[in-house]
Amino acid sequence: MQNSLFPPSTSSLMATKKPQKTLAEFEDIILRKIFLISLTDSIQTDPKIIYLEMTAAEILSEGRPLVLTRDLLERILIDRLSGQFPNADPPFSYLVGCYRRGYEEGKKVGSIKDQNLRLEIESVIKQAKKLAVSYCRIHLGNPDMFPNWDNSTNKKTSPLLNLIFSEVSSSLDGFGGSSIGGGVSCPPGFLEEFFRDSDLDSLEPILKGLYEDLRASVLKVSALGNFQQPLRVLRILVGIPICAKGLVNHRWWIPRTTYGNGRVIEMMSILGHFFHVSALPDHSNFKSEPDVGLQCFSESSTRRPADLLSSFTTIRTVMNNLYDGLTEVLLTLLKSTDTRENVLEYLAEMIKRNSSRSHIQVDPLSCASSGMFVNLSAVMLRLCEPFLDQNLTKRDKIDPKYVFYNARLDLRELTALHASSEEVTAWVDKDNSVKPDEFRHKTDEENRVLQSQETTSSGSNSGIFVLSKAKPLSSCTGMPKYPFICECFFMTARILNLGLLKAFSDFRNLVQDLSRFEETLSTFKAMEGQGASPQLEQDIARLEKKIELYTQEKLCYEAQILRDDFLNFMIMFMASPSYVRNPYLRAKMVEVLNCWMPHKSASPATASLFEGHQFSLEYLVRNLLKLYVDIEFTGSHTQFYDKFNIRHNIAELLEYLWQVPSHRNMWRQIAREEEKGVYLNFLNFLINDSIFLLDESLKKIHELKEMEAEMSNSAEWERIPAQERQERTRRFHSQENIIRNDMKLANEDVGMLAFTSEQITAPFLLPEMVERVANMLNYFLSQLVGPQRKALSLKDPEKYEFRPKQLLKQIVDIYVHLARGDKENIFPAAISKDGRSYDEQLFAAAVDVLRKIGEDGRVIQEFVELGAKAKISASEAMDAEAALGDIPDEFLDPIQYTLMKDPVILPSSRTTVDRSNIERHLLNDNSDPFNRSHLTQDMLIPDVELKARIEEFIKSQELKSMGK
Repeated sequence: MQNSLFPPSTSSLMATKKPQKTLAEFEDIILRKIFLISLTDSIQTDPKIIYLEMTAAEILSEGRPLVLTRDLLERILIDRLSGQFPNADPPFSYLVGCYRRGYEEGKKVGSIKDQNLRLEIESVIKQAKKLAVSYCRIHLGNPDMFPNWDNSTNKKTSPLLNLIFSEVSSSLDGFGGSSIGGGVSCPPGFLEEFFRDSDLDSLEPILKGLYEDLRASVLKVSALGNFQQPLRVLRILVGIPICAKGLVNHRWWIPRTTYGNGRVIEMMSILGHFFHVSALPDHSNFKSEPDVGLQCFSESSTRRPADLLSSFTTIRTVMNNLYDGLTEVLLTLLKSTDTRENVLEYLAEMIKRNSSRSHIQVDPLSCASSGMFVNLSAVMLRLCEPFLDQNLTKRDKIDPKYVFYNARLDLRELTALHASSEEVTAWVDKDNSVKPDEFRHKTDEENRVLQSQETTSSGSNSGIFVLSKAKPLSSCTGMPKYPFICECFFMTARILNLGLLKAFSDFRNLVQDLSRFEETLSTFKAMEGQGASPQLEQDIARLEKKIELYTQEKLCYEAQILRDDFLNFMIMFMASPSYVRNPYLRAKMVEVLNCWMPHKSASPATASLFEGHQFSLEYLVRNLLKLYVDIEFTGSHTQFYDKFNIRHNIAELLEYLWQVPSHRNMWRQIAREEEKGVYLNFLNFLINDSIFLLDESLKKIHELKEMEAEMSNSAEWERIPAQERQERTRRFHSQENIIRNDMKLANEDVGMLAFTSEQITAPFLLPEMVERVANMLNYFLSQLVGPQRKALSLKDPEKYEFRPKQLLKQIVDIYVHLARGDKENIFPAAISKDGRSYDEQLFAAAVDVLRKIGEDGRVIQEFVELGAKAKISASEAMDAEAALGDIPDEFLDPIQYTLMKDPVILPSSRTTVDRSNIERHLLNDNSDPFNRSHLTQDMLIPDVELKARIEEFIKSQELKSMGK
């Protein structure tokens, strides 16, 4: 009857349709597919399906059908993991495979139309996946639980770690090399579920091995190795709260060993291995692979610049990736109250155990590597970025008392960057003046440990101050707690000192050593042409090998340390006495920049650093000029000599930058904007140095010639006692070195005056400067072409860097450059006004020499015209002086005893002087010359009444003269 209700074709179709499977049948089929097990001994198409014969017998004995159900699942899974079966995967691989198959089956469930059935099947799959994950945790935490399986492979690397590696692999890891992970892959959702429903107790043994294996994966890996994959794993793990806790509770978070020095914490701590990744050279015992210097910079002198630039770019890219990754790791840990304290403790331990890195000589076996501390410097600077905004909105969070009273670091014996001994003593005394009763009423946050303080200083103006050890008062208990911003600020400052600044110093020493080796090699090769001995050939080969190694190391330093952050750091702080008062510390930054000049570095990357870096283009010249001025007073007893060496480095940089159009344009802009400010001070000290150095050199040449004459008289020389001869010989060679050094610096300074005056003349011609410049030029001219010039003749002047022809040419160039820019015709008068050195015949004598050495005819003509103008000015000045007659003393400047043109009153001594003379004095010394009280240009008081009387006097004398 029922069949008659349907057409014949439909009835036939229904007769052949298979009956719908029950839930139990579905459950059995899916669980067999997921766990690859069977309870029946039928022929299996998949050889990995395991027949659990014993389990099946037990189920039959219980009167149950041989089907897989949820309530039998755990029992069956334990039997599968505990038994020994051919061709079967080991426990971890098997369980992960179960999860993966569960995931695949779950994707098929959506095709089931029966909603109730679909929900039941989804529940079965979910339970199966959860059980697989649970037993993964059990197995990893207790690897001996299933003893029938060979676990030897698990002792090499955690299988869980390999699974995580597969999640973060990339074709770029290790520059296209093989990824870590052994070819396994992680099923979607497995890791999330593995860590989601766990507690620290159950995960701790798993995380212990996981982090140890992760640490080992970056052991002695260089910047060119595959550190990026392990770093991504670390970033994933610290993002999981329970894994972050496991990390900071790990025994290798901060190694507690008997020899807990800085190198130990680097090579044994989990983070230490990541911070060790670097391009910088390290001690041979800890050398990383691949060798960055060998791979990127071998035979650099014959390499194409594009190849070297590509290597620089590669290293900077991977190091920035390292910095960004480690910054993210620390930030993640710092954001959680459960792990923040552990991070601060780690950083503090790193600082304390490596405090000796600040010493001149550092033991590489007991201190962490420069690579680690440069990396740490970069990461800490990134951590500081959020609270070092331009407006310093978080400044109140940085408490200076942290230096004395924090419980984490002992900073009391360190040099103060921005404080004199008197300032620190006053500050400490003020803080220690709190009485015990007042102290007891303070809150916990204000409860500072009061300490006595002994101070020592190497000079009150130097900014060098040692915070000596202090003893806390017995009445004080507890230590204050400081916010993270405060701790981060001071830790970063300390790490920069131990890391970045120390690396700069090491780099400078490396460059100096390399330069010495190259000079020695040049000498050896010159000797080689005179007949080489086998020993000489060996020495040359040894030096060439050493130079190649040092060159590779130098380029590695440049590749890692030359990036925007570090260059910005040096440019900003080297001219910021408000942040770093000690000029020696700022001068070290210039030394590093000096080493990076393209002609010294021989690296194409350094040219782009100076010539294409926006911050450099805007501030480098400006800040070098400021430091040139600041270095006049270092506060040290050796400041007079130190300033010349420091200014030498600055001058070399400035000379290079002048040749770069963008820097030269900025230089000219600064000269316009700061004509009466820093640029005038710079020019004044440049002239001071030129006069002193050239004058000293010329005087010592006279002395040297006398000593030469004495030593050349053999008979008289032999009569002198041997010890005295030895002393005189030593003094002779000492004089030679002094002359050579002074002449080199003098040539540099005069050269700078020559090339800058060609395009910048206005500051030279200011009233307070023009006579000074003229006097200098006249003096040098008299020395070079005057009657005493023959006394300067030397057998080998080049040996002493003495080049009189070149020097004369530069002096004449300065004369001519200033004459070209002299629109108001004041320069000739300033030349002729010099009563000490000016002589019109010197111009004629100089012209004769210029023609002999082939100077440009136009320059000679302009110089002749200037001499003629000076002669006319001298004549006019004599006429004017005669016309004035006797000048009343009240009209004469008390400094120069010349008629005042613009009298001003000094506010403290109430003395009246001519403005140009006092302004010239103030360029060197901001004090009243009559009582040494503080004085600046803006404090000068115009003496209007006296000026009017002087002008009236001049007019009256001129009228008298005309009447005659």
